[in-house]
Amino acid sequence: MWLLIKSLISAGIIVAVSEIAPRFPRSGAVLLSLPIVSVLAFLWTWFDQPNLPAVSRLARETLVLVPLGLPFFVPLAFCERLNLGFWSALALGVGLATVTIGAWLRFAPANW
Repeated sequence: MWLLIKSLISAGIIVAVSEIAPRFPRSGAVLLSLPIVSVLAFLWTWFDQPNLPAVSRLARETLVLVPLGLPFFVPLAFCERLNLGFWSALALGVGLATVTIGAWLRFAPANW
């Protein structure tokens, strides 16, 4: 039952953003930029197993990985100027984020 509740809340947020964004891009971006997913992940983790060191480690990893994932947005933000279609901009963004995040996972110390 708990898994169903978590899934419905998480899905509701995604649906809200996808419904709001086409009509009100700025409002959709605000919802998207809020760390709602992070807050929910911390809450679900804590409720499943209240382990402060695990939550702290998750927060540290997220603190590093969020900026490393930002290159994903660059091709989408400038696709018109770069003469990219949606799918090519999306693929390029995924590729850029994969490179930055992959480099961190490969070269960063495991227990920093």
